Formats: sequence, structure tokens, C-alpha cells
Amino acid sequence: MTTTWKLSFSVPLATAEIFADTLRDAFDPECQAVATAEIEEHITWSVEAYYEIRPERAHMEKLLSGPSAESGYTIDDLLIEALPEINWVAKSLEGLAPIQTDRFFVHGTHDVENLPAAKIPLLVDAGEAFGTGHHGTTLGCLRFIERECRRRHPQNALDLGCGTGLLAIAIAKLTHRVVTASDIDPIATRVTGENARANRAHPFIKALTAAGFGHPELTARGPYDLIVANILAGPLVGLAPAVAQHLAPGGTLILSGILAEQEQMVTSAYRAQGLFLVERLPLDEWVTLRLAG
Repeated sequence: MTTTWKLSFSVPLATAEIFADTLRDAFDPECQAVATAEIEEHITWSVEAYYEIRPERAHMEKLLSGPSAESGYTIDDLLIEALPEINWVAKSLEGLAPIQTDRFFVHGTHDVENLPAAKIPLLVDAGEAFGTGHHGTTLGCLRFIERECRRRHPQNALDLGCGTGLLAIAIAKLTHRVVTASDIDPIATRVTGENARANRAHPFIKALTAAGFGHPELTARGPYDLIVANILAGPLVGLAPAVAQHLAPGGTLILSGILAEQEQMVTSAYRAQGLFLVERLPLDEWVTLRLAG
């Protein structure tokens, strides 16, 4: 994880923006963000700047000498410090309530003592990859997976753009068949493997790192009678020919990551490949689609 460096100091209210503008406009070093905040009402303000690379003290003192001369104020509390390495994705999702569907109970480690007996538990803690069940796109896919597995028993499924691997693990739990899970991001495929082990589903998950179908094993393991792709509308449209090529005759396609206003664009792209909308599930501003040939 990248360390973030913070530079901070306090100045009189009237000079705060002069110093802040100097930091914002500097190219060496280039800051990620600058913030000012009131410390003492109408008197003293703090100025903070954030950097990916540690700023050198002597260089920053020289940079700030300009606004010091302009304002007549000399900084006497300049501080440069490394911020704690915090995974803000995980931090923001800590303590989220579990999600329940007809068959599944999606939860974090903090809820392992509260598992309902009638549900299939899916343990996914917030982390570096997308997909904890709380987003409308992931939830929509889970519900369609449940419906599909009630309708028939998929024998060879693919989770394309697997993120945390939640959807692949859900399919494996329902079918007890090996599910292929692929993602362009190697962090996602690593996390998928970790989550598969945490859910005791690792014998049924084959994780591959690939852009689209750009891995020979993805082709070798096909065709797939169920493909789930929870990515974004643009990539879904671009992948339409390859997805249609790797979907088995009579197979089912579940698509999500689609905003309601993008639905027509996506369905048109797949209609051109001979795949037609069977069912749609809107959740918030997102829509999940089930298609078949």
C-alpha cells in the first residue's frame, strides 16, 4: 500500500489561502490535495497538503518563503509526517450489516457468530477488490444466480470480472461444480483465492488473471453454460462478441454493472450476437440482466 505524506502548519486567517495556493500550484513536489481548516475562530487556520512522495523539509521551507515574505508571517510549526497505511475501502465498509437473499447470508468476520441455520453463509470481508454483496449490482447477480440454479443445475460456470470472487463462490456452493473466476486485476484473483479458502470452496474455484478472454485456459475450459459478468457497461459492450462465442448453446448470461440509462446500449450489443433479454432486475440506479440465446 502506498504511503501518504502530510505537510501541515498553522497561519493567521488572512494568510491561509496565500500559503494554500502556493502548495496547490507547485509542480515540485506536486501535491495530491490541499486543505485549510479553522483552528481558532476568525484567528488561526491550519494548512495541510498531501503527497505520494515524502517532501524534503529544506525544499518546502524554501517554497513557503515566498508567501511568508508576501504576507509577513513566518511559519514556526511546519510538520511533515507519514500517515498510517489504512485500506480506506475496508475502513469504509467495516461493520456493515449482513446481506440476506433467499439462499445466502453474506457477512463479514464480525458476524460469524450470527449465522442463520437456513442460509448458505458467504464470508467476504471488505478489502482490496469489489464485491461484498452490499452494492446493487452484486446483489442483483446473487438473486439471478439463485433463480438460475433453481431452474436448472449449471455444470460449467464462469464469473467474468470476479472481484472478490463472491459470485463464483456462490455458484460453487449451489452447484458443487468447479467455477472459473477471472479478472484483469491480479489483486482480485488473489483475493478470490483467499475468499474461496475462507469459505471452504477452494476445491471448486479456478481463478485466472486475464483481460477479457485473453487467457488460453479460459477458452480451453469453455464453453460455459452460465456466464456472470458484473463489470461496467462499456466493457460489457466491448466483450459481447467474445462472451457470445464462449457461451454454450442454451446457456444463460447474467450481466450487471449497468446503469438504468445504459441498459438499451448493452441489450442492443448482445442482441446483435443472438442473445436476448429474458429478465431484468432493477436495484437503486442499477439494473441486472438475464439473457439467453
